[in-house]
Amino acid sequence: MTLAGATSLDRLPPLREVIARYGLAARKSLGQNFLLDLNLTRRIARAAGPLPGHVIIEVGPGPGGLTRALLLEGADEVIAIERDERCLPALEEIASAAGGRLVIVHGDALAVDLTAYLAGRPAKIVANLPYNVATPLLVGWLQADPWPPWYSSMTLMFQREVAERIVARPATKAYGRLAVLAQWRTEPRILFDISPRAFTPPPKVTSSVVQFTPRARPDPCDVHLLEQVVAAAFGQRRKMLRSSLQALSLDPLPLLAAVGIEPTRRAEQLSVAQFCALARTLTDDRA
Repeated sequence: MTLAGATSLDRLPPLREVIARYGLAARKSLGQNFLLDLNLTRRIARAAGPLPGHVIIEVGPGPGGLTRALLLEGADEVIAIERDERCLPALEEIASAAGGRLVIVHGDALAVDLTAYLAGRPAKIVANLPYNVATPLLVGWLQADPWPPWYSSMTLMFQREVAERIVARPATKAYGRLAVLAQWRTEPRILFDISPRAFTPPPKVTSSVVQFTPRARPDPCDVHLLEQVVAAAFGQRRKMLRSSLQALSLDPLPLLAAVGIEPTRRAEQLSVAQFCALARTLTDDRA
């Protein structure tokens, strides 16, 4: 693919050389595992769909392996949020070669208002998420208000176990809070796995790339009430709903009867639609 600035990006030194020059040993405390194989990073970038015409939000770019791939695959602009100041010089090298298409934000993605950098432009989120903040970041993006959200898709890397929880179906062990929230507002699917050997240092688990396509009209209910119902139900997932939903500080039997759910059922047996129906029955003062 021939793009403005691609030649300069191709001339950048190999990532292993950059890591050695700046002493960028991955830090476990930051959930870092660097993906250095440009073939794999470009596969992730291509999986995110057509990039031209979009601003790409990348969280935890590290030395910039995926960042390079996103730019080479045609992103109009990449906004890279990096907490680790050690990685900033490596990212600045990419920015110098990218002709103004890379914006580096030094900060914690959990605290950064990403929409402030978009000015209403179409956006996608594409990231090899730091393991230690992957779930809270995802939940925050799923709670976006208003909906449909400010992003048209998310293409994110997780530990395989987390990815399986995201796409899990009812009546399975992996089905829980994350599956309900993700499947309520998006259509998530696992695209492919990445071996631990592809990372520096190699993690102990396989990783998976998951793509989320926002639903235009998710089942209507208040996100915070849904969170309360799901947290109560799965907080004691081995118990029947007539017991676990007592955590809502109300008598669960009328609530369950109102939506036609047997009180002897357990949380993992309910569909996403049934959880939404339960959330809709809660009064406004429960929000």
